[in-house]
Amino acid sequence: MTEIDNTDWGRSVAGVCIKDGKVLLARHTYGKGKGMLIIPGGYINKGEMPEEALAREYREETGITVKAGRLIGMRFNPKDWYAVFTAEYVEGEPRSDGEENSEVIWLETEKALAEETVPHLTKLMIEKALSSGGMTLTPFESRTAGSILFTAEMNDRDNNTICIM
Repeated sequence: MTEIDNTDWGRSVAGVCIKDGKVLLARHTYGKGKGMLIIPGGYINKGEMPEEALAREYREETGITVKAGRLIGMRFNPKDWYAVFTAEYVEGEPRSDGEENSEVIWLETEKALAEETVPHLTKLMIEKALSSGGMTLTPFESRTAGSILFTAEMNDRDNNTICIM
Protein backbone atom coordinates (compact mmCIF):
# COMPACT_ATOMS: atom_id res chain seq x y z
CA MET A 1 0.00 0.00 0.00
CA THR A 2 1.40 3.41 -0.94
CA GLU A 3 1.59 6.31 1.49
CA ILE A 4 -1.27 8.04 -0.35
CA ASP A 5 -3.44 4.88 -0.22
CA ASN A 6 -2.73 4.56 3.52
CA THR A 7 -3.72 8.15 4.36
CA ASP A 8 -7.06 8.84 6.04
CA TRP A 9 -7.85 12.18 4.39
CA GLY A 10 -10.75 12.82 6.77
CA ARG A 11 -8.74 12.87 10.00
CA SER A 12 -5.76 15.00 10.98
CA VAL A 13 -3.82 16.03 14.06
CA ALA A 14 -1.47 18.78 15.17
CA GLY A 15 0.39 19.59 18.33
CA VAL A 16 1.68 22.58 20.26
CA CYS A 17 5.12 21.85 21.69
CA ILE A 18 6.34 24.47 24.18
CA LYS A 19 9.80 24.19 25.73
CA ASP A 20 11.60 26.84 27.79
CA GLY A 21 9.01 29.49 26.85
CA LYS A 22 9.32 28.80 23.12
CA VAL A 23 6.91 27.09 20.74
CA LEU A 24 8.01 24.86 17.86
CA LEU A 25 6.72 26.13 14.51
CA ALA A 26 7.27 25.02 10.90
CA ARG A 27 7.17 27.32 7.85
CA HIS A 28 4.70 25.69 5.46
CA THR A 29 5.64 25.34 1.77
CA TYR A 30 2.30 24.74 0.03
CA GLY A 31 -1.43 25.50 -0.08
CA LYS A 32 -3.20 28.23 1.87
CA GLY A 33 -0.54 28.05 4.60
CA LYS A 34 2.40 28.63 2.25
CA GLY A 35 4.98 30.85 3.96
CA MET A 36 3.15 30.73 7.30
CA LEU A 37 4.60 29.48 10.59
CA ILE A 38 2.25 26.76 11.84
CA ILE A 39 2.15 24.06 14.49
CA PRO A 40 3.32 20.71 13.07
CA GLY A 41 0.84 18.00 12.22
CA GLY A 42 -0.77 16.06 9.43
CA TYR A 43 -3.16 13.34 8.36
CA ILE A 44 -3.64 10.09 10.22
CA ASN A 45 -2.77 6.81 8.51
CA LYS A 46 -5.50 4.19 8.26
CA GLY A 47 -5.61 2.18 11.50
CA GLU A 48 -3.46 4.72 13.37
CA MET A 49 -4.55 6.37 16.62
CA PRO A 50 -4.38 10.19 16.85
CA GLU A 51 -1.59 10.25 19.46
CA GLU A 52 0.50 7.88 17.31
CA ALA A 53 -0.04 10.07 14.26
CA LEU A 54 1.04 13.16 16.19
CA ALA A 55 4.33 11.53 17.24
CA ARG A 56 4.97 10.25 13.70
CA GLU A 57 4.18 13.59 12.03
CA TYR A 58 6.45 15.48 14.44
CA ARG A 59 9.35 13.08 13.80
CA GLU A 60 8.88 13.19 10.02
CA GLU A 61 8.39 16.95 9.69
CA THR A 62 10.61 18.38 12.43
CA GLY A 63 13.07 15.76 13.73
CA ILE A 64 11.59 16.28 17.21
CA THR A 65 10.23 13.38 19.28
CA VAL A 66 7.06 14.26 21.22
CA LYS A 67 4.36 12.55 23.23
CA ALA A 68 0.73 13.66 22.96
CA GLY A 69 -0.51 15.44 26.07
CA ARG A 70 -3.83 17.21 26.62
CA LEU A 71 -6.42 17.45 23.85
CA ILE A 72 -6.83 21.23 23.54
CA GLY A 73 -8.86 21.67 20.38
CA MET A 74 -11.11 19.94 17.86
CA ARG A 75 -12.24 21.38 14.55
CA PHE A 76 -15.07 19.73 12.64
CA ASN A 77 -16.45 20.45 9.20
CA PRO A 78 -18.60 18.39 6.82
CA LYS A 79 -15.61 16.64 5.23
CA ASP A 80 -13.15 16.05 8.08
CA TRP A 81 -11.98 16.58 11.65
CA TYR A 82 -8.77 17.99 13.13
CA ALA A 83 -7.56 17.31 16.70
CA VAL A 84 -4.93 19.46 18.43
CA PHE A 85 -2.91 18.25 21.41
CA THR A 86 -0.22 19.65 23.58
CA ALA A 87 2.96 17.92 22.42
CA GLU A 88 5.34 17.09 25.23
CA TYR A 89 8.98 17.43 24.11
CA VAL A 90 11.00 14.22 24.50
CA GLU A 91 14.17 14.79 22.44
CA GLY A 92 15.68 16.01 19.20
CA GLU A 93 16.88 19.08 17.35
CA PRO A 94 14.59 20.92 14.94
CA ARG A 95 15.21 20.46 11.23
CA SER A 96 13.16 21.00 8.09
CA ASP A 97 11.86 17.97 6.23
CA GLY A 98 12.75 19.81 2.98
CA GLU A 99 9.32 19.10 1.55
CA GLU A 100 6.32 20.22 3.61
CA ASN A 101 8.25 22.95 5.43
CA SER A 102 11.23 25.17 4.66
CA GLU A 103 12.29 25.73 8.26
CA VAL A 104 11.47 24.57 11.77
CA ILE A 105 12.17 27.00 14.61
CA TRP A 106 11.67 27.54 18.32
CA LEU A 107 10.01 30.96 18.70
CA GLU A 108 9.22 32.73 21.98
CA THR A 109 5.49 32.26 22.65
CA GLU A 110 4.91 36.02 23.00
CA LYS A 111 6.57 36.65 19.62
CA ALA A 112 4.58 33.84 18.01
CA LEU A 113 1.31 35.34 19.29
CA ALA A 114 2.28 38.72 17.77
CA GLU A 115 3.86 37.42 14.53
CA GLU A 116 1.93 38.24 11.32
CA THR A 117 3.03 35.00 9.63
CA VAL A 118 1.49 32.86 12.40
CA PRO A 119 -2.15 32.16 11.43
CA HIS A 120 -5.08 32.76 13.78
CA LEU A 121 -5.79 29.05 14.41
CA THR A 122 -2.16 28.43 15.41
CA LYS A 123 -2.28 31.42 17.77
CA LEU A 124 -5.50 30.13 19.36
CA MET A 125 -3.95 26.71 19.92
CA ILE A 126 -0.79 28.23 21.44
CA GLU A 127 -3.01 30.20 23.86
CA LYS A 128 -4.91 27.01 24.77
CA ALA A 129 -1.64 25.12 25.32
CA LEU A 130 -0.48 27.87 27.68
CA SER A 131 -3.69 27.55 29.71
CA SER A 132 -4.37 24.68 32.10
CA GLY A 133 -7.53 23.59 30.30
CA GLY A 134 -8.08 20.71 27.95
CA MET A 135 -8.89 17.05 28.10
CA THR A 136 -6.50 14.38 29.35
CA LEU A 137 -6.16 10.74 28.38
CA THR A 138 -8.04 8.72 30.99
CA PRO A 139 -7.44 5.00 31.48
CA PHE A 140 -10.56 2.86 31.12
CA GLU A 141 -11.56 -0.61 30.03
CA SER A 142 -13.54 -0.70 26.82
CA ARG A 143 -15.37 -3.46 25.07
CA THR A 144 -14.06 -2.01 21.80
CA ALA A 145 -10.40 -2.79 21.09
CA GLY A 146 -8.19 0.24 20.63
CA SER A 147 -10.62 2.69 22.19
CA ILE A 148 -9.28 5.66 24.13
CA LEU A 149 -11.03 8.15 26.37
CA PHE A 150 -10.22 11.80 27.00
CA THR A 151 -11.96 13.58 29.86
CA ALA A 152 -12.09 17.15 31.12
CA GLU A 153 -12.76 18.53 34.55
CA MET A 154 -15.05 21.53 34.68
CA ASN A 155 -15.61 23.67 37.72
CA ASP A 156 -19.14 25.04 38.18
CA ARG A 157 -18.44 28.16 40.22
CA ASP A 158 -22.10 28.75 41.08
CA ASN A 159 -22.67 25.33 42.61
CA ASN A 160 -19.08 24.59 43.66
CA THR A 161 -19.16 21.25 41.89
CA ILE A 162 -16.68 19.59 39.60
CA CYS A 163 -17.95 17.61 36.63
CA ILE A 164 -15.95 15.11 34.60
CA MET A 165 -17.04 14.81 31.00
